[in-house]
Amino acid sequence: MCGFTGYISLTGFDGVDGAKATVQAMTDEMYLRGPDDSGTWLDAETGVALGHRRLSILDLSQHGHQPMHSHSERYVIVYNGEIYNFGDIKSELEEKGVSFTSQSDTETLLAAIEQWGAERALQKCNGMFAFALWDKKTRELHLGRDRFGQKPLYYGFVGNTFVFGSELKALRAHPDFAPKIERGILPAFLRHGYVPAPHSIFEGIKKLTPGTVLTLPLSRIQDRQLGEPKAYWSAQEVASAGLVNPFEGSDDEAVELLDQTLKTAVGRCMVSDVPLGAFLSGGIDSSAVVAQMQALSTRPVKTFSIGFWDPKYNEAKHAAEVAKHLGTDHTELYVTEQEALDVLPQLPSLYDEPFADSSQIPTFLVSKLARQDVTVSLSGDGGDELFCGYNRYLLTQKLTAFQNALPNVGLSGLSAMMTGVPVSTWDALARLVPARYRPPQVGDKVHKLAGVLNAQTPQDTYFRLTSLWQNAEQVVQGGTPLDYALRQSHTWPPMDGNQHQMMLMDALTYLPDDILTKVDRASMGVSLESRIPLLDHTVYDLAWRLPLDMKLKSGKGKWPLREVLYRYVPQSLIDRPKMGFGVPVGAWLRGELRDWAENLLTPTRIQNEGYFDGDAIQKTWTEHLSGQRSWQYQLWTVLMFQAWLDETGAS
Repeated sequence: MCGFTGYISLTGFDGVDGAKATVQAMTDEMYLRGPDDSGTWLDAETGVALGHRRLSILDLSQHGHQPMHSHSERYVIVYNGEIYNFGDIKSELEEKGVSFTSQSDTETLLAAIEQWGAERALQKCNGMFAFALWDKKTRELHLGRDRFGQKPLYYGFVGNTFVFGSELKALRAHPDFAPKIERGILPAFLRHGYVPAPHSIFEGIKKLTPGTVLTLPLSRIQDRQLGEPKAYWSAQEVASAGLVNPFEGSDDEAVELLDQTLKTAVGRCMVSDVPLGAFLSGGIDSSAVVAQMQALSTRPVKTFSIGFWDPKYNEAKHAAEVAKHLGTDHTELYVTEQEALDVLPQLPSLYDEPFADSSQIPTFLVSKLARQDVTVSLSGDGGDELFCGYNRYLLTQKLTAFQNALPNVGLSGLSAMMTGVPVSTWDALARLVPARYRPPQVGDKVHKLAGVLNAQTPQDTYFRLTSLWQNAEQVVQGGTPLDYALRQSHTWPPMDGNQHQMMLMDALTYLPDDILTKVDRASMGVSLESRIPLLDHTVYDLAWRLPLDMKLKSGKGKWPLREVLYRYVPQSLIDRPKMGFGVPVGAWLRGELRDWAENLLTPTRIQNEGYFDGDAIQKTWTEHLSGQRSWQYQLWTVLMFQAWLDETGAS
């Protein structure tokens, strides 16, 4: 696992020493991604500069040093990631007479590209990665990213220079970079808590979309004509193919096939020349991954959990029970409120652009805990998107049936009635229900449900359910809202069933832009490599072949994954309400974080900066402080933007 960057000057280098100093400065910004080694390479004739930082995982020798040249010297690459099946690809190449000098997957990738070309080589690769490859012969730059977007890659123009890299901070280190915020993407950020691809927070800088390669001849870069990336793999096409060719075996056969497929995927992710472990929350996904790891291991697997003293947010006790049953070498850390809050100053730099999923805090803390003992940690991310696990999938199914049963006028009237009752009154009524059956924040949930009732289409229902600020466009000042996948009706796949559409849209948007971004930045912020076996594309292929009624049974999602887990862990340790990996942000904002938040949300400051409507922000803040409403998630988006603005000095 590493970080890379580089640039191509349209006007040539103004001295080789200066060019080398520039790319070195860009590279050094990513020290935490690669603390073990560093390297740069320049081609003065074409104005190309590449930089790399290395976190040594496979082949710890200097044979893995980058930038790396192919044996023919035609290609030079900077690469970030792991190709889990590189051994199989290497054997196939050796049968063709290709020789190798290392056990590095980077060398294997170079040889594969030389043998088959970038697109076909990547179709053979099973892993997580991003790379920049310079072809000296054709004078072309190839930028590539893994199927699901586990590893980041930014690119774009700054002045007369084309820049690219694993992190925005590397691009910002180029002397021509003049950060200008892309106002048009701010409504999307307020709605979802992340900046959706292919956009970034800065004008002129994009994210490479997952599963694609962008090939850029030097002449096209010089003409500033970048074109569109080409897909070598499509999550949507695989999903559609799975629905057309569904699994036709029995339930038992499906569970057995998933068990074996997942075990193979986990085994691939366990290949490492450095200590390896796993995050364990005690939930279905992480427990399934750890169970497979322990079944494949001859010694106790190292597992790690973070606990909170607030029982509403604490999963550590469940994780400890699962760990005890499986016999793992388990480490848990109960963190205080102050220890969690101490992470806040690091978030703007860590996440590079505004990011407002508050589970970023425990994700960083558990990564930091794991890094004390291991260099690689497996996680259970991806299970909800693949196996119908999110509550919104089931809720939308019920909502659709309800909406079909009532005329629009009835839905509008019911919605108005529900919002006409104050949140506090709904909360008071909820207290009549025994605590163990009472969901949290009943009033807020009722008001959000009311806002969804009169949605005109399933897509509109999903969009509202996944929006934090429902009126985001009105809260942002200036700038025309940019389009992105969730706003474009034509990007919704023509599939039977709302659940399938939502699962795919989550896989295309929420998964790479929120979940995978959160895990990558948190883990790499402590120089820890995080691997995600459930996102092995063979698991994804199988998941989409399993019928929906097999994934969603008796009002519960992830049925086949649950059944696999029950082979290793008693059902009584797993079956409980879905908790999520959160922190009590709402209470913190009324308590320990109040002064910090009020400083960032000062009406004069908000108005002078000119990004948000100060009155709307102040009204939301006042209602939250009073307890009238819980606006924790909406406020967190604004606070994370404000904190990022302070850190970067962008304008």
